[in-house]
Amino acid sequence: MTPWLTLRIALRAIARNKTRSLLTALGIIVGIAAVIAVVSIGQGAQTMMMEQISSIGTNLIMVFPGSRNQGGVHGGTGSVQTLTAEDGEAIAHDLPHLIRAVSPIVRSGGQAIYQENNWSTQIQGVSVEFPDVRNWEVASGAFFSAADQRAGARVCVIGQTVVDNLFPGIDPVGKSLRIRNMPFRVLGVMARKGSNTMGHDQDDAILAPFTTVRRVLYSSVFNNVSMLLVSLHSLDDLPVAKEELSKLLRQRHKLAPHADDDFNLLDMTEISNTIGSVTKLMTILLTTVASISLLVGGIGIMNIMLVSVTERTREIGLRMAVGATPGTILLQFITEAMALSTVGGIIGVAAGIAGARAVGRLQQWPILISEASVIAAFLFSAAIGVFFGFYPALRASRLNPIDCLRYE
Repeated sequence: MTPWLTLRIALRAIARNKTRSLLTALGIIVGIAAVIAVVSIGQGAQTMMMEQISSIGTNLIMVFPGSRNQGGVHGGTGSVQTLTAEDGEAIAHDLPHLIRAVSPIVRSGGQAIYQENNWSTQIQGVSVEFPDVRNWEVASGAFFSAADQRAGARVCVIGQTVVDNLFPGIDPVGKSLRIRNMPFRVLGVMARKGSNTMGHDQDDAILAPFTTVRRVLYSSVFNNVSMLLVSLHSLDDLPVAKEELSKLLRQRHKLAPHADDDFNLLDMTEISNTIGSVTKLMTILLTTVASISLLVGGIGIMNIMLVSVTERTREIGLRMAVGATPGTILLQFITEAMALSTVGGIIGVAAGIAGARAVGRLQQWPILISEASVIAAFLFSAAIGVFFGFYPALRASRLNPIDCLRYE
């Protein structure tokens, strides 16, 4: 008996009981569809998060003020102000072979007002290097200059969300808005950036010279800053750059050899690795849960194949009587089981892709359907048919033809 003829007989046997075959394959369909959907959504989520991380800035190291440990009392990160704008200047001056740009950050907040419109937003004091550090372009107008920064000029650049709420339908460049009743002239508008990994709208911000924010909004005569953003020439320099940064800051802050750092370094690879590990773990867990349906589907195939062997006992006896070997009977029933699971796998792959795309459209979520996952799911469904169909097929091949012909 040729393989093609064996396949035709198997498909004919499946089509003879369409409803039963569909119900038998339902576990495979649900399992494959769930696995495809979960993997596609998980990979899409990981891709989206990585894109959001890259939107924060490429090759970026964030330097935060350190913790305090004095007299047995330990304060958390930022409990003491240990960073200054001069630290950023020293980093850019002493490590030019590693550092591309440095921007100090002074954070504040307040209500911005333009005519009858008002909007409460985040106000960030930054340097002229900020667009390079954050890889953030100016969509219209221009960023403030070094002269504005030195003079502490009351100028700003605003994000798209601020534009939408304060200047609906108006070009804000050249207009003046008020922050805490002080006028700030709008020099430009930043390109739309979107939300970051924490869900914070990056476009909901007003950027002004850090000297202005510190002196005008904070009324501070000190040179402390909230953090430093350091951009590297290459991500390959990250380990060396962190080591050199640490040495330089310890030297500038005159820390004893055995004293703890009064600053903290955080690079984007740590964040991306953490997020990647979490999303990968969640995908594995959900895929494992979805795979239980495949196990149930395999058991269903084994059950129905055992019933089929019992129902077709006389047929098996007739085939053996006219010359069919046990190997032929074994191959026939394995082919039927594999065909049943493969058809279920095809339907499951189509259902999984459709379900993943539906979720993506509904939740505005990127979906990444890889060919490897589709092929692996299809082959796995066929393997389930072989594995769970082997015992019924083996049982059929070992039947005695005389007993089969006598079977009622």
